[in-house]
Amino acid sequence: MASQLDLIKAIRSGRLAEVRVLLDAGIAVELDDGGGDPGLAMGIACFMGHVDIVRELAGRGAKVNLPDNSIQTSPLNMAVRGGRTEVIRVLIELGAELPEELKIPLGEQDVLLAQLKAQRDGRATAKTMEALGCQPDFEEIQVLSCAGTDTQVLDAEMLRAIRDSS
Repeated sequence: MASQLDLIKAIRSGRLAEVRVLLDAGIAVELDDGGGDPGLAMGIACFMGHVDIVRELAGRGAKVNLPDNSIQTSPLNMAVRGGRTEVIRVLIELGAELPEELKIPLGEQDVLLAQLKAQRDGRATAKTMEALGCQPDFEEIQVLSCAGTDTQVLDAEMLRAIRDSS
């Protein structure tokens, strides 16, 4: 019989398929950390840097925001402590709020783009929407391969357009 410990082991070792099987079998996606704080599974996935597992857990109802995202066990703080910039970016895209006192290893541009994706997907919180200060219309272009293309100019133009519209 599958247990919460099996889920934790699968998350720690980055086995997405096994995580899915265990969640399908009824293991709760929100586990307490033993101290009463929720989000153990998500916290471990964030700390370990397993982006696909973070997305899977969030898609199944795991919270990306705690009442205070600056506490040590919040998913965002766990990703910062683990030095997992891609996980931090994904958490922001999934609607994680950034506490002012938490220093994250992403540039302003990366944070803004992630927040805009959260807005586009309807995941941005009221606090994030207020921080954005605008409701820009934007188009995301996904290029599968363009070796040598400098996209910084496009990013800079987008940021300038957003700032000018405020």
